[in-house]
Amino acid sequence: MSEFTRRTTLAVALAAGLAGSAHAAAPADKPWMDRSLSPDRRAELLVSAMTDDEKFRLIRSDFGLASDKHGVPEGAVGGAGYVAALPRIGLAAINETDAGLGVNKPGIDGKGAISLPAGLATAASFDPAVAHAGGRMIGGEARGKGYGVLLSGGVNLVRDPRNGRNFEYAGEDPILAGTIVGAAVKGIQEQRIVATVKHFAINDLETGRNTHSADIDPVALRESDLLAFQIAIAHGDPGSVMSAYNRVNGVYAGEDAWLLTDVLKKEWGFKGFVMSDWGGVHSGAKAALAGLDQESAGEVFDKEVYFDKPLRAAVASGEVPKARLDDMARRILRSLIAHGVIDDPIPMKSVTPVPYAADRIVARDALEAGAVLLRNEGSLLPLARKGQSVVVIGGHADKGVLAGGGSSTVTDEGGDPVPGLEPTGWPGPVRYHASAPLAFMQKLGGKVTFDPGTDPAAAAKAAAAADVAVVFVTKWAAESYDAPDMSLPDGQDALVAAVAKANPKVVVVLETNGAVKMPWLQGVGAVLQAWYPGSGGGEGIARLLYGETAPSGRLPVSWPKDESQLPRPTIQAAGLYSKEKPADNIDYTIEGADVGYRWFEKTGREPLFAFGYGLTYTSFAYSDFAVDKDAAGRVVAHVTVKNTGKTAGADVPQVYVAAPDGGMRRLAGWHKVSLKPGASRRVDIALEPMALARYDDKGKRWRVAPGTYTVKLGRSAADFAGEAKVDLSESFPVLKAGSR
Repeated sequence: MSEFTRRTTLAVALAAGLAGSAHAAAPADKPWMDRSLSPDRRAELLVSAMTDDEKFRLIRSDFGLASDKHGVPEGAVGGAGYVAALPRIGLAAINETDAGLGVNKPGIDGKGAISLPAGLATAASFDPAVAHAGGRMIGGEARGKGYGVLLSGGVNLVRDPRNGRNFEYAGEDPILAGTIVGAAVKGIQEQRIVATVKHFAINDLETGRNTHSADIDPVALRESDLLAFQIAIAHGDPGSVMSAYNRVNGVYAGEDAWLLTDVLKKEWGFKGFVMSDWGGVHSGAKAALAGLDQESAGEVFDKEVYFDKPLRAAVASGEVPKARLDDMARRILRSLIAHGVIDDPIPMKSVTPVPYAADRIVARDALEAGAVLLRNEGSLLPLARKGQSVVVIGGHADKGVLAGGGSSTVTDEGGDPVPGLEPTGWPGPVRYHASAPLAFMQKLGGKVTFDPGTDPAAAAKAAAAADVAVVFVTKWAAESYDAPDMSLPDGQDALVAAVAKANPKVVVVLETNGAVKMPWLQGVGAVLQAWYPGSGGGEGIARLLYGETAPSGRLPVSWPKDESQLPRPTIQAAGLYSKEKPADNIDYTIEGADVGYRWFEKTGREPLFAFGYGLTYTSFAYSDFAVDKDAAGRVVAHVTVKNTGKTAGADVPQVYVAAPDGGMRRLAGWHKVSLKPGASRRVDIALEPMALARYDDKGKRWRVAPGTYTVKLGRSAADFAGEAKVDLSESFPVLKAGSR
């Protein structure tokens, strides 16, 4: 049992006990309140009691904030969406809030919130328990602030390091991403609110997202982006899925019957509802018939409220069957019932204070589990607690840590310590979280001083006078645009180079959306990728640098040397506020399902750092690698892991599988194990059946081909320590919503 699992087991048990302790008898006029009935039956009873006006009110949300169209709706607590109460049937108002890293609006307590580190940091933990704990934290804050739906659960794959929303997602591998996001969704919904897996599907670039078509072979789509969604939905059982802005092979995602109905609802058995993204609806009848169940804030973001007058007319004419309207309402109500929102209504006034201090520790722990040590020459890290002078340079490290932008930006409960940074308008404002690395480093270390890094010459002088220089570099990213390149902005490469020339004992701490070019890499001693570190980031970074805890993150993405190694070296119209016309089509057939490390293997290119790579302050040895099948026929890998160093730490043995036809390897399993110096443990790693399968388009099913599979034990996708073979018979794995 992991540390995160131990911390949350009691809380989960208490929540379950509370949820099941109040089975009051249902009033005779409200039989849907009988908790002994299934959520499906209760939703059916409720729909049968509703008027058409009530159904049409339920299938569209309003914008929950003031806009040029209206003020804050009466009864709303301020958020991305608001569905007014239906008092005749006893349905309370539903407030919705962004996003996946934390609650981005004050809600009923009028305060900021605690932000998790970037989704990539959580994915880099390679630990579903970390994701689950983070989900419970932000889910609890959402409920405590008056929200019943949290627009969380981004699981789009990272196909390009320049994508402005990568920090919201969980990496390039569908097995890892789906597992991590599924665990987060499960944690959120344990707090009796609805989570939202998004953006369905292949919304993998922001440039031209409202218009471009993501073009890809359907089989390749199933084996990459859709597989991530399928696994997340199987593990997390979300109440909602959000459709994407973009078109998929020419069809808007919110009007794509193949995606929303054939795959999601029929094949995967998803019982929840599909909501649109804000401004992502283009029709009434077409979208409803395709499988869209709820229009989001259409009165502000769409050309018209398609799910009001246009859809009413379509239902009245018979173009849209009345049964489809009922199904839309039923799906929404089923999710609200199944996840506790109706039985345990969200408080509309602050009852129990949000535990901000405790939540900040959850965020800190997540960063510590997911920060990745990329370089550590001469064991420069950890820093010495005594007898070593350190100068901290740049990155506003004296004030806080950088956050990503757009709808996922969380205003820290401690305020924004660096206000006024551009852009101040959408997709800004640029925000920092009030967790200053400098202050925490001064508590842990000896002499620790600060230089703002605005003058490379002055910073170099300060570095020369110190034993060690720690340089913080940053690159802001946000939704609605992609970076034009992988470079650090604002002359930060020159800053690092000047400091390294003055003192080779340089530690670089990256606060970025993901991979960046590092022309100075060979001249510095250590590099720590801290992603966007979240509300506990300053303390977490300090503890990692001083060895209070050892880095244990592994890259959930491949780290290219530069843009030339990418499937698409340039992005047309990339850049904040670009005036260039975006491309009408994004050609994902170039890499297809071979995303990230599979692309590098396929093309014979060597990244700067491989997927799954990460260093720590100790060393680990593997022995006795073996593969067999358990009683149920599932493939299981076994390895003994030993800590051969002098420091406690965590390792992540990874298992990759290649099919009999010699295709690209795929991550099939992993296990994070913490060990004290000299300790060893036998680790069993059950492999994901979907990683062994390919989608059989002719048979319309997943198929594990018969034959001999090569199973490799890896420290990363490019560093292998063992190999075994396993013979498999033909099989057809099935993965349904909520089945894990």
